Amino acid sequence: MAGAGARMSGIGEMWRYKRVLTASLVGTAVEFYDFYIYATAASLIFPSLFFPSSSPTAQLMASYGSLALAFFARPVGAAVFGHYGDRVGRKATLVASLMLMGGCTLLIGFLPTYAMIGYWAPLILCVLRFGQGFGLGGEWGGAALLAVENAPPGWRARFGMFPQLGAPVGFIAANGLFLILGALLSEQDFLAWGWRLPFLGSAVLVILGLWVRLKLTETPEFAAAQKETPPPAVPLATLLSTHLGAAIAGTFACAACFAVYYIATAFALGYGTTALKIDREIFLAIQLGAILFMAASIILAGWWADRSSPTTALAWGCVGTVGMGLVFGPLIGTGALLPIFVALSLALFMMGFIYGPLGAYLPALFPIQLRYTGASFAFNLGGIIGGALAPIVATWLIGAQGVALVGLYMSLAALISLGGLWWTSRGRSLPDH
Repeated sequence: MAGAGARMSGIGEMWRYKRVLTASLVGTAVEFYDFYIYATAASLIFPSLFFPSSSPTAQLMASYGSLALAFFARPVGAAVFGHYGDRVGRKATLVASLMLMGGCTLLIGFLPTYAMIGYWAPLILCVLRFGQGFGLGGEWGGAALLAVENAPPGWRARFGMFPQLGAPVGFIAANGLFLILGALLSEQDFLAWGWRLPFLGSAVLVILGLWVRLKLTETPEFAAAQKETPPPAVPLATLLSTHLGAAIAGTFACAACFAVYYIATAFALGYGTTALKIDREIFLAIQLGAILFMAASIILAGWWADRSSPTTALAWGCVGTVGMGLVFGPLIGTGALLPIFVALSLALFMMGFIYGPLGAYLPALFPIQLRYTGASFAFNLGGIIGGALAPIVATWLIGAQGVALVGLYMSLAALISLGGLWWTSRGRSLPDH
């Protein structure tokens, strides 16, 4: 009887792990799908549909400006959702962030264009984009905590990589849908109404994410901490007064992953289809192939981080990113499909090593009562440094110096991240508990 009870307990624990990992993966996949269909549309469609006609470059820069807006909304969302995540719990906060993100994405699918309502179109688009960023600001930190706070000893990085896998999964869904629509619809139909379908389809994915998350219970670590010590009244204030150094260093540690991701995806797509005149469907297919390298390296990095430490895996990933940045621009500049595929694959492969271990690295910088706020705030501030200006700076560099220097932005971001990793590794270790 005792043996049967132990087996049943083991099976129940296994199913709990599966539910947790599925919820962390599905939720972030939906969030990144929502976020990236905007990035894709900002590169391909929004410049001509939502911004006044001046020059193609000016329209593209304005569209990238709306893309950047969400990065500034994310720390605000991190502060608000982190407050409730640390005081109320991970589950309810994750559900709220998913609904906000999905609702804003759905409304973009119904938004009239500039030709229909004039300047109201870009204004409303920017408001909805801000809402997307606000929702995502509370998503990543909660999903990472959901995974790592349920992880058995020695598995925190491998559990923490599941929310990270949501990025390539969401990217594949977003780009794949745009690729299919581009192949099935004429250019006129695609610009008239076809681009709206990915935004409207987000409602189905959000319902799926909610269904998975509503079945969860609170994480054991958070529940135990709530019984021992009441949460701080204002987690953000406590974070800034007692753990400011860790928050700043964690912010710097995240910069590289955002720079690499948005240059290798949003910027590369816009540059490839406009300046290089590569067919949109062909370039989307190239990116879909390259993103598989990111998924593979996230898995490798999670395993490596558990065998060594998240800091070690992240640091070597940053070193590799510095070198990658030196060759990225010249490869893209050839205009040939094979070198472009190599450049994107290499960039996204390195992305896995500077992104995958963050799910275990950032939560370990903060005590349980401040983890949601601390991890979310650092991650999303890193997005401003590394990602918000990446497509804009890359476009400016091309105009000023040519495409060969674009990769140096990623190299510089990797050096900044190395500085953050060095600071958090001084005299401390990241615990596995």
